Amino acid sequence: MLEHRVGSVCSFKDGDKLLVIVGGVEIGVFHLGGAFYAWRNVCPHRGGPVCQGRIFKRVIAEIDAECKVHGRRYDETVRHIVCPWHGAEFNIRTGYHAGTNTLALDPIQTIVRDGELFLRVD
Repeated sequence: MLEHRVGSVCSFKDGDKLLVIVGGVEIGVFHLGGAFYAWRNVCPHRGGPVCQGRIFKRVIAEIDAECKVHGRRYDETVRHIVCPWHGAEFNIRTGYHAGTNTLALDPIQTIVRDGELFLRVD
């Protein structure tokens, strides 16, 4: 397994995103709530560069008993990355697609050691 130093943990602000290439593998690294998450930059929907997409708070539609939409609100605790090719949304913390658990991002192991962030790539 290849272990790659990404940088100092202190250099990341909450909400930061960084794209790196390790051993020919393009990886998106995200810093949320003091934790690090890393995913291969390949959308399982159509192979797009998912980690290059925008980050959004999870949208929750306000729907009544007759299935009519009356606005929306945002979940402050959940962040999604949206693939720029077709709009597929994935939870940055879990990697799962917003609408189904059958699609998920390919995880990369993150390691914090001595104030530094490392990625372990197979």
